[in-house]
This record gives sequence, structure tokens and C-alpha cells, in this order.
Amino acid sequence: MSPRYKVKFLSLKDVTWQQMAFVEIIEIAALLTGLAYLFLEIIQSNWMWVVGILTGIPVAISFAIQHIWASMALNIYYVIMSVVGLIMWIRASKKTAKGAYHLNRLTRKVLIASAAGTVLGIPAVIFVLRIIGGTETFLDAIAFVLSIIGTWWLARSYVEQWLVWVVADVFSTILCLYAGAYWMAALYALYATWAVYGYYLWKKKGEYIG
Repeated sequence: MSPRYKVKFLSLKDVTWQQMAFVEIIEIAALLTGLAYLFLEIIQSNWMWVVGILTGIPVAISFAIQHIWASMALNIYYVIMSVVGLIMWIRASKKTAKGAYHLNRLTRKVLIASAAGTVLGIPAVIFVLRIIGGTETFLDAIAFVLSIIGTWWLARSYVEQWLVWVVADVFSTILCLYAGAYWMAALYALYATWAVYGYYLWKKKGEYIG
């Protein structure tokens, strides 16, 4: 699914208790809406993008309060792509039979561009994360880049986007295990399992429109 919101409970000296209370409320809400988002993605509902917009904005603000700039930027990207994805899905849904999932074929051009973006993007993100003092930068960078590509592919209705999310969620699970966030690791493992089912369902009920 997308977005898989990364939740980090922090205690920062330069953040007031009111801000931290806001952050914790947003983080808990993001976990709940994240599950709703995944369900709506599996059944290919346009409401998924609305949930993404309404959740992405406050989550981006919460990360800004915590000075977690990479995750803030990622959630701003999620909001932008949610608007784009909603428009594209509304148009695509008019081209398929009732009950069918609209799909686009993954072209060689998109595949090459995505592969190049992954190869170049991962070391670039690692470099930035090390500058800003990130931990587990290799795993974090992989999850970050794959999340960007997965969201792009989701907006384009590529069934292969589920495979990207399986890989991204596996790396996110490992990242959370290293960080000692075991309940978050379990959540990402659940995401990966659901992504496998989402791939199967889209392949079964999908109808190519282009």
C-alpha cells in the first residue's frame, strides 16, 4: 500500500509537551488510517486517495515538529501523489466494466526509469541521511526510494506495484526489528502479506485499459 506511514515516538528537548501530544495523537491515527488505506487499495477504491490526503498532511506536520525531514518530505510527496492518483483513477474507472479493476501495462520505459531511479536514488538518500544523522541509513534509504516508486506505480494502476510494496515492506520490517520497534515490525510484515493478496486480487479482477 501507500502510504505506509513511518511512526517514531521521540522525546526531543526542543519540542513542547503540547507538540509531542499532537504528534502522538497523529501517529496513532496514522496507524489506524494506514490499515484502512491498505484495505481500500486492495479493493481499488478511489476513497483510498482521500484517506491518503487527509492523513498525509497532519503526518507531515508531525514529522516537521520532530525535525524528521526525510519522512516529512515523503509524506508531502504522498499528498501530492494522492491528488494525482485520485484524478487518474476517476478517469480510469470510467473505462472498465462494473466490478473490474482498472490496470495499465508496465512499459519498458517506465521499468528502466524506475530501475535507474532506484540505483541512483538509494546512494543519494543514504548520503543525505548520514548528513542529517540518520540511523540504519541503508535499510531506510531502500524503503524510502521503493515507497516513492511504489506510489507512482500505484497511481498508474500497475499491478506490479504490489511487488514493489512487498519488497519495501520486508525492508521496513527488518529496519523496525533493528530499531527494536517490534510492534511496528509486525505491522509492516502484515502489510507485506496483504500486498501479496492485493497482487493476486488485482490480477484476478483486473482489466487493462491501455
